[in-house]
Amino acid sequence: MIFPLPPAFTRPPYVKLPHSQRKVIPMAISQELLEILACPACKAKVELKPDESGLKCVECKRVYPIRDDIPVMLVDEATREDDQAR
Repeated sequence: MIFPLPPAFTRPPYVKLPHSQRKVIPMAISQELLEILACPACKAKVELKPDESGLKCVECKRVYPIRDDIPVMLVDEATREDDQAR
């Protein structure tokens, strides 16, 4: 007895779009995650920047980038807010 293949096996394979053609949909960091995250340098609270591009420490003003919806909480990757204003 021969069974037909399920639709997943008969469709064309998934084609990944080039990075330049992908839509960027900003996703907010959840409030629960914000409550447990702290600045690795001074251990103070971090807040989401208004443009959702990073997390800013309320004490030392370091800004940790958000890449692919993942906060990069490394001191070496952080920038200072004063540096961004220049």
